[in-house]
Amino acid sequence: MTSTTTTTTTIASASTTRASRDSRRWLILALLGIAQLMVVLDATIVNIALPSAQHALGFSDESRQWIITAYALSFGSLLLLGGRIGDLVGRKWTFVAGLSGFAVASAVGGMAQNFEVLVAARAAQGAFGALLAPAALSLLSTTFTDARERGKAFGIYGAIAGGGGAAGLLLGGVLTEYLSWRWCLYVNLGFAIPAAIGGLLLLQHRVPTARRKLDVPGTLTAVGGLLALVYGLTKAETDGWGAGVTLGFLAAAAVLLTAFVLIQRRSAHPLLPLRVVLDRNRGGAFAAVGLVGAGMFGVFLFLTYYLQQTLGFSPVETGLAFLPMMGALMLTATTTSAAVLPRVGPKPLVTVGMLLAAAGMALLTQVGVDSTYVAHVLPGLLVIGLGLGLAMATAMGTATLGVRPDDSGVASATVNTMQQIGGSIGTALLSTVAASATSSYATSHVTATDAMAQAAVHGYTTAFWWSTAIFAAGAIVCGLLLRPGTQQVDPAAEPVLAH
Repeated sequence: MTSTTTTTTTIASASTTRASRDSRRWLILALLGIAQLMVVLDATIVNIALPSAQHALGFSDESRQWIITAYALSFGSLLLLGGRIGDLVGRKWTFVAGLSGFAVASAVGGMAQNFEVLVAARAAQGAFGALLAPAALSLLSTTFTDARERGKAFGIYGAIAGGGGAAGLLLGGVLTEYLSWRWCLYVNLGFAIPAAIGGLLLLQHRVPTARRKLDVPGTLTAVGGLLALVYGLTKAETDGWGAGVTLGFLAAAAVLLTAFVLIQRRSAHPLLPLRVVLDRNRGGAFAAVGLVGAGMFGVFLFLTYYLQQTLGFSPVETGLAFLPMMGALMLTATTTSAAVLPRVGPKPLVTVGMLLAAAGMALLTQVGVDSTYVAHVLPGLLVIGLGLGLAMATAMGTATLGVRPDDSGVASATVNTMQQIGGSIGTALLSTVAASATSSYATSHVTATDAMAQAAVHGYTTAFWWSTAIFAAGAIVCGLLLRPGTQQVDPAAEPVLAH
């Protein structure tokens, strides 16, 4: 009798624990979404504030780029290390530490009275973001294991990752226009502090089962190689692809990253186990995230210029102009990931998503000096949003599916790294192409009455054509890499809410 009572009590206790866990996981999704939104917002929100910050602090045009570059360098180069730290010490405290550090760095940047402090604060934001972003994605991956729920969760998360940049443009415009450029940094406190409190309350710290050593040679070559790559791409944007400093840093990146791969093949405790990236589906998903990052800048960067400089939109109006794209993106990201992905697998969704994004970019190539937003911009934005929602959410979910729990952090970091590197490549490549096209058009149409306006639009549409090509190539590459059919996961796998 006692044995039966004990068994019944044990089962009831387990059921209570499961119910508590089930109710918590959607709250965990909410706080992870808040953290991801903050990181994505920061990639664009400061861009809107730059002119006001430059006027207030008095730094030069040549120095202005460092406000963006400092964040990109530290974030992009430290992501793999940040992901592995989460695997080694536990993701709860890595997540909370990332949020707390990001909040402090944002407050320091908002209070900055000179250029040097602002740049240092932006670099610190990037470093803590490199802790935060992989921890958030790996927590999402280990919390949701049921195929349908996982699709829904990654659909929401992917919508935030894909549309957060456009939200940053709107929020940056509102804050800069009605408050101050400093609030583009202070606003992070409103995201970071509630998310950190939620993390402390909802997440449970679990010590990793396998104690591994940090791969120091792999870490040094990865950080050095990614740092050289991001900086080389930044110099390509400002100095050109043929500049000595550009070629030097890109060559250094190639050497260091090649050494990194060789080290990972022999290391007993690799920073990035090659099994994570050599799986065909994950490899295709990583490629998709990188290519989407490269192509998206054709929308955010050059369409922002077009709306403001050609159509005369204010910063707030420009942000509002991107909202239909965000709505379309959220529609496909949240519906197809939950309902369609578990049935057909990632291959058709990513491929069709890339083709839709390419079609939308092709529509934007038709804009001109006298075009209107409703007739010539809005249709392209809607099609792009539908495509990005399909591709981005599906790719992010696939990139972390089936990864060992102790590799989840570094797999998530690879997703973020691909997005960052893709964005850097897209910015450098498209900026160079647009500048060359603008200069060539202006030179050959000197006598035209509106030559400069026409030249600027020609540069934008040339960048849109290149973005079209990037997405079309992405459809081919991902279509070849991704396996047909669905990928099976253990339906009885227990969620790991705070590992």
